[in-house]
Amino acid sequence: MPAVSKGDGMRGLAVFISDIRNCKSKEAEIKRINKELANIRSKFKGDKALDGYSKKKYVCKLLFIFLLGHDIDFGHMEAVNLLSSNKYTEKQIGYLFISVLVNSNSELIRLINNAIKNDLSSRNPTFMCLALHCIANVGSREMAEAFASEIPRILVAGDTMDSVKQSAALCLLRLYKTSPDLVLMGEWTSRVVHLLNDQHMGVVTAAISLITCLSQKNPDEFKTCVSLAVSRLSRIVSSASTDLQDYTYYFVPAPWLSCKLLRLLQCYPPPEDGAVKGRLVECLETILNKAQEPPKSKKVQHSNAKNAILFEAISLIIHYDSEPNLLVRACNQLGQFLQHRETNLRYLALESMCTLASSEFSHEAVKTHIETVINALKTERDVSVRQRAADLLYAMCDRSNAKQIVAEMLSYLETADYSIREEMVLKVAILAEKYAVDYSWYVDTILNLIRIAGDYVSEEVWYRVIQIVINRDDVQGYAAKTVFEALQAPACHENMVKVGGYILGEFGNLIAGDPRSSPLVQFNLLHSKFHLCSVPTRALLLSAYIKFINLFPETKATIQEVLRCDSQIRNSDVELQQRAVEYLKLSSIASTDVLATVLEEMPPFPERESSILAKLKKKKGPGAVSVTELEDSKREGGELNGGGDRGQDTATMAASNASTPSPSADLLGIRSTAPLGAAPASAGSLLVDVFSEAGPTAPSAAVNDDGFLSSAPPSEDPAPPLSEADDLLNKFVCKNNGVLFENQLLQIGIKSEYRQNLGRMYLFYGNKTSVQFASFTTTVSCPGELQSQLNVQTKPVEPLVEGGAQIQQVLNIECLTDFSDAPLLNIKFRYGGALQNLTLKLPVTINKFFQPTEMTSHDFFQRWKQLSQPQQEAQKIFKANNSMDTEVLKAKLLGLGTALLDNVDPNPENYVCAGVIQTKSQQVGCLLRLEPNAQAQVQHTDSPERVSHNYSSIPNFLHYLSPYSVNI
Repeated sequence: MPAVSKGDGMRGLAVFISDIRNCKSKEAEIKRINKELANIRSKFKGDKALDGYSKKKYVCKLLFIFLLGHDIDFGHMEAVNLLSSNKYTEKQIGYLFISVLVNSNSELIRLINNAIKNDLSSRNPTFMCLALHCIANVGSREMAEAFASEIPRILVAGDTMDSVKQSAALCLLRLYKTSPDLVLMGEWTSRVVHLLNDQHMGVVTAAISLITCLSQKNPDEFKTCVSLAVSRLSRIVSSASTDLQDYTYYFVPAPWLSCKLLRLLQCYPPPEDGAVKGRLVECLETILNKAQEPPKSKKVQHSNAKNAILFEAISLIIHYDSEPNLLVRACNQLGQFLQHRETNLRYLALESMCTLASSEFSHEAVKTHIETVINALKTERDVSVRQRAADLLYAMCDRSNAKQIVAEMLSYLETADYSIREEMVLKVAILAEKYAVDYSWYVDTILNLIRIAGDYVSEEVWYRVIQIVINRDDVQGYAAKTVFEALQAPACHENMVKVGGYILGEFGNLIAGDPRSSPLVQFNLLHSKFHLCSVPTRALLLSAYIKFINLFPETKATIQEVLRCDSQIRNSDVELQQRAVEYLKLSSIASTDVLATVLEEMPPFPERESSILAKLKKKKGPGAVSVTELEDSKREGGELNGGGDRGQDTATMAASNASTPSPSADLLGIRSTAPLGAAPASAGSLLVDVFSEAGPTAPSAAVNDDGFLSSAPPSEDPAPPLSEADDLLNKFVCKNNGVLFENQLLQIGIKSEYRQNLGRMYLFYGNKTSVQFASFTTTVSCPGELQSQLNVQTKPVEPLVEGGAQIQQVLNIECLTDFSDAPLLNIKFRYGGALQNLTLKLPVTINKFFQPTEMTSHDFFQRWKQLSQPQQEAQKIFKANNSMDTEVLKAKLLGLGTALLDNVDPNPENYVCAGVIQTKSQQVGCLLRLEPNAQAQVQHTDSPERVSHNYSSIPNFLHYLSPYSVNI
């Protein structure tokens, strides 16, 4: 109950509460309450006017009765009358009663609003605070309509007391969260932002909560808060614990305010002002330095406050993703927490390192902690910490450690908690496929996965392994041999039987020469599992049997006998009965040639995006999987344009594709058509395109056979490109994956891959709000000459995006000839009835189509000297803002798409690169030299082209070779 002054103890209320507590039964309590309600009702209806004390006492009793769970249907008018009292205790009880019992539809709301207005205009700070607390507690739309314009004036008024300003800021925050359309800051914006400079720390703490919420919705209007927040943070971080005595918590100055300032800065990109950015970097470095200092107290409160600031600072460093030194330091600091005795710190460290692993600057630093993370996966008692350890292993995986991580995750699967097994299975399957250099290792891994955790292996996983085996000639024999051996185990999971039935039915002939795996042995092995399987698996095995008749005619009589038995042709299941009858007739009446045609080997499947990624996203819930978590490639051979398989010689790749119908033959599916001889899929056949996620649909007139739309002219009333569109584009010159755009409503992530003159791009649209996006449409257009230079095809997106959900769009890109402009992406949707319209530049640049080329020093300079025409050479001199890091420079050069040539230039300080730009019309060889001048912080580049063609777009990207470059 609220505090009351001395001598104002309301003895009658104390006696009533004592009586209630002394009741021995529920019936006795109800009887006493009814007696008191009758007494209060008679007092309120009596002829004699009650004084303020009596009203307060009876209203308190009603409030106490309500809190006990009983309905109160009278006394509201008496509570409203208390609001007009000049005594604090009476007014306090009136506001308390109204905050708890009066709803927004009450007939008394107008009287209440009038009383609140009187108190707000009274200039009595105590009464003003009571009124503001009531507004915030009720928080109804009617309250917002009545006071949304008045509270900002009170907040920024020069003569308002500090305590009132704090209440006003928090009250306005409450109204903004309930009715954002009614709280319009307008002219008050700059004055509210300048509250960050207020002398009173309590006002700053309250105001920053309001400013953070407003910035998330309207970042442009409040962007001036960045410099003020950095200034205030700098003063706090550099202060001693004695400087802010009233706001020092266990030797940590203003920890709550520091955390809120760091959280506010995460609403914005890094400051453009060099001085502000430098000051912020100093703050972050100071926070990281203080984390290394010995604790000033052994109290847990001291470490909690200190670590809260540290984790918010690390979140800001990760958000900016632009300071390599800070990112590495943050990773090292988190690495110390991985073995901390406090479980919460270990959990938070693992969670933060998952995000750090997606940064090109800190990925290598994260990998150094792999042994600690593996140990955490094995030994942690808390299942949530083990799950975060598994997430981190998944995030830090690349080609260099894939086999180790997959082996450790498989080992852990045998004893893993049931709640995380399915997710672990999906991650192992994704990593095995993504980083499989030797596909026999991939087959072994998936079969081992089925053996260890077969119940948790979804259909998407075994579908995928079959698709890959069918599309790769070089692994089919090994897969048949391995699955044959796996089926010989006494206890064999049904998913293993499915994989075995499919692969042996297609490629059993590849191992039939060995007497130990003769055709009859293969059939008997499969049929020994038949009676233990479910109906869908039996159907698949029957299809495998008829395939055996085509592959091995000597098994025909045995298989026909199986098909002819009553358990098959008179099976109670219609699907099994139909298959048995049809397959028996087909094997009996069809000639050998007809049988071979009908039962020929399945053609290669057209390459689709792996459905396992979608399954993992669905498993983790809408909006829970970030774009970086779904990136198809990482720093090594993935995010850098020049990584991975693109280093192959073009002729070698073409020869490989000609001999092997693998996904690399048409990896991106831009020119793919239905395989010749492919039969239409039937609902009952598990051997006919089991990977199809949806039934066939008739393409519309504007859609090609693959369901892709050609690039369209600009949509009606498109928004002009955002002012920061060029900066967003520049971020992706040397990388393929990341977050392209983000504001308070929408996050757009991107991942892409390129092979020769073809590219495929995946766009992820994430709804960051809890409100549905309606009429969601995207249009990709190629302005001007770009239409004849670049061919972009898009798949349509769903028109509705649920709150917290994420949808994906696929783009196919073909480079026809050289280009310098970027395609435009226009996005329109309705949020809360308001049309949102924004246009971005898609990060498709000419260097994405580089093919790295290796050559000797002699070949390089011989070709260099041959390029003497003015149009064959471009030069660029630019200055780096910060010190030039060798490793970052190399990463940028590789990210540009070229091959970095070692021991070619006589000057070891110079960097030499070579590559071929692949377009549909021609191939253009490019040579590049980067000459850093460390003393002058200047870099000089030469870039000749091997044909007489003006590739003006190539020099435009040269200044991105510096890790800290500026536009020239």
